Amino acid sequence: MSRQSEIWVFAEEENGRLSDVAIELLGKAADLARASGAAVGAVLLGGRGTEDLASRLGAFGADKVLIVEDAKLRHYQTTAYAKVLCDLCRKYEPRIVLFGATAIGDDLAPSVASALDRGFVTDCTDLRIGGVESEKGGGGSGAGSRGGEALIHTRPSHGGTAVETVVNQGPAPQIVTIREGVFVAPSPDAHRRFEVVRENAGLDRVTLPLTVIETHRAARTADLGEARVIVAGGAGVGTKENFKLVWALANCLGGAVGATRAAVDLGFAGERHQIGQTGAAVSPALYVACGISGAAQHKAGMDESARVLAINIDPQAPIFSYAHYGVVGDVVDVIPRLIESIRRAARSSGA
Repeated sequence: MSRQSEIWVFAEEENGRLSDVAIELLGKAADLARASGAAVGAVLLGGRGTEDLASRLGAFGADKVLIVEDAKLRHYQTTAYAKVLCDLCRKYEPRIVLFGATAIGDDLAPSVASALDRGFVTDCTDLRIGGVESEKGGGGSGAGSRGGEALIHTRPSHGGTAVETVVNQGPAPQIVTIREGVFVAPSPDAHRRFEVVRENAGLDRVTLPLTVIETHRAARTADLGEARVIVAGGAGVGTKENFKLVWALANCLGGAVGATRAAVDLGFAGERHQIGQTGAAVSPALYVACGISGAAQHKAGMDESARVLAINIDPQAPIFSYAHYGVVGDVVDVIPRLIESIRRAARSSGA
């Protein structure tokens, strides 16, 4: 297996905890690896004590975990992290490097791509490896005009009102950021065999521009007022785990996440996501109500929506009386099918 057959995931961590998106990306990397005969690698940078995290990465699908520990990697700084990742990419020559579209990923990925002079696609909601036919009629000058295998990206555009397909046939490594929550995390397998490789950071001569004294982390706020697409969940979603499907659909559509007061009270989502008489009032182009009964208090907050799609297991739910489109079914069954249909349509229209 050649070095360029490796697909890497940047395993973002903080205070000894892996980010959820790192685990989600391992599942997608495994899908891409199966389609191309590749191996899955995870890159773990930190100050120290990464052994337990390496075991988790292996259990979730990494065939190889590259560990780099150094005091200068204890806190994220672009200078140190970008240098280490660039050095690793030059040494191992992976085919693809996946980053989560987080505050760190959105800063680090373009820095690495620029330093390596490689292609970079941001904020993707799907990826696949496939063949690209030459443009009909000839004369094309872009990547789409060439035949052969390419990395095909799906991402929202125009403020979430459209979906575009980007074809990258450029040299390895191809750098990509992926939205959080768009892929279901794989199930862990504690018996998986994987390789751990320790590398030197090579930061002895690197002077960091900042000294981190202490860190504070705050949750991101939901920009519901400006969102053209909102996917909202209610108590009918069932559990906090099931509510991840609401996030997944919102990310697939390039939208924001909302919630009823009941869902917030149950701990499915934070108060900043609450829509209704005691929450935000919104007027998106599309409002997808998942497991929401449609009580008057909630209707008051989303009544100005241009189009409403309701998904509810109860055919007598009040929300069906004012929804433009309705699906009677369990959100746990309906949302994954809806996501797959959206991705299939994006692939067929763009590739």
